[in-house]
Amino acid sequence: MSKQTVLGRVTQLAKANLNALLDQAEDPQKMLDQLIRDYTANIAEAEQAVAATIGNLRLMEQDHREDVEAAREWGGKALAASRKADELRAGGSGPEADTFDNLAKVALGRQLQAEKEARTAEPAIAAQTEVVDKLKAGLDQMKGKLSELKAKRDELVARAKSAQAQNRMMDAVKSIDVLDPTSELSRFEDKVRREEARALGKQELAASSLDAQFEELNALGDSAEVEARLAALKTTK
Repeated sequence: MSKQTVLGRVTQLAKANLNALLDQAEDPQKMLDQLIRDYTANIAEAEQAVAATIGNLRLMEQDHREDVEAAREWGGKALAASRKADELRAGGSGPEADTFDNLAKVALGRQLQAEKEARTAEPAIAAQTEVVDKLKAGLDQMKGKLSELKAKRDELVARAKSAQAQNRMMDAVKSIDVLDPTSELSRFEDKVRREEARALGKQELAASSLDAQFEELNALGDSAEVEARLAALKTTK
């Protein structure tokens, strides 16, 4: 995967509108679960690509440092050879002086080559550094988006469970509606009322029977009084 492709995918995922995706989803929880899996996989993939990009940048930086150091060293060698040539020439050793001047020229040529390579690498290093910075920022955004996804998923699951619990409670309340004459509670109440009515009826019957007995007893008393008075009348003749 090229770094341009990685950067494009990271940017696209990091800028994804989560709320819009949720609004379009038939099953938001399943969609969030799938997004979490996708983000996790994409983050792992992007991390590998970013690590490779950073590795390439570090190699370029190392090569640049080596070119800068080589230019410095070749410059030092050129200076040393030039000074040696000046000493020999001052001492009358012209041919040997020319040899050291030639060495100085070779060293200066190497110095120029190293400096050129260092300058050539600098724009590429700058561009690679910019890409790495963007990839790192995109990865951070993706990780933040992943945390947001997980939080949304947890919130959605909690809300779903709460809604299910409320629905179960309402169904339970509806099943024992005391205002519903067909409910079990209403039928039980009617049965109790019938039992209470039977008890009242029995009490009323018992009271009526007792009154009749007392009336019969009173009637017997009156009859006995009549008989006694009749007997008394007969004895007075």
